Amino acid sequence: MFIAIARPAVEPQGPDAVAVPGSPAIVELSPRALHARLLENAALRRMRGQERRREQRLEDADYWLHAAPMAVRKASALREERSFAPLP
Repeated sequence: MFIAIARPAVEPQGPDAVAVPGSPAIVELSPRALHARLLENAALRRMRGQERRREQRLEDADYWLHAAPMAVRKASALREERSFAPLP
């Protein structure tokens, strides 16, 4: 009787050894990259609000247009927390 030592079909890569196989690795973003992502998120929310307003979906438009400044505030707080120069 032969015993074959089989390797698992999916081997974890990167720092997270218990990640779900096949899921993308979670990369720790630099403060600048995270700040840029938050500002992009704010811009996308604002554009979504403008789009909803054009479609006469006023409740949705109000939600997205009020959500955009929250993302900007979060980006500003991150900038101050991570010792960036304060925004003007």
